[in-house]
Amino acid sequence: MADLRTRDPDRRERILRAAAELVAERGFHAVSMADIGAASGIVGSGVYRHFESKSAVLLALLDEGMARLLATAAEAVGSGRPDTEVLDALVRDQVRFAVDESVLVRLWLREVQTLPEGDQRRLRRLQRHYVEEWVHSLRELRLELSDAEARARVHVAIGAIQSAATWNAGVPRDDLAALLTQCARRCLDA
Repeated sequence: MADLRTRDPDRRERILRAAAELVAERGFHAVSMADIGAASGIVGSGVYRHFESKSAVLLALLDEGMARLLATAAEAVGSGRPDTEVLDALVRDQVRFAVDESVLVRLWLREVQTLPEGDQRRLRRLQRHYVEEWVHSLRELRLELSDAEARARVHVAIGAIQSAATWNAGVPRDDLAALLTQCARRCLDA
């Protein structure tokens, strides 16, 4: 009886993680499919069984990150909790994402522009929807803020949080998370 080949169910995830690390470290254009394959334990051509191109790999990573952020934002906003708690949950999740998924944040900040125009527009639309969840929650708490003022505060808070993904703070994870949370709250509360 011939051995049946079985597909490794974790291979796609290994490819994505390897690609994320490589692209975050070297940049999109400096990484080849062969590099991604080697880092994930397969030949470069094996990556094509899961993704049609290097752009498709990057797109899958960015889509995954946005989907997670949108899902947790929708959960917080739909929870029925008071607006203060909703905004706290949004801040907490963004901090967790920036600290624990810093590679995805770096990819977004540095590599989204390498994607085809249509994919960029779609991702930016998702990003705007995510920001709108924050703006709505903030405006419910801060009635004196105009839409533009609330939006500016939200962008500054998210930017402050995401900045931690671009440098190594050299402080323990929990201390960094507490600092980022405090900074974001100050941006929103000022």
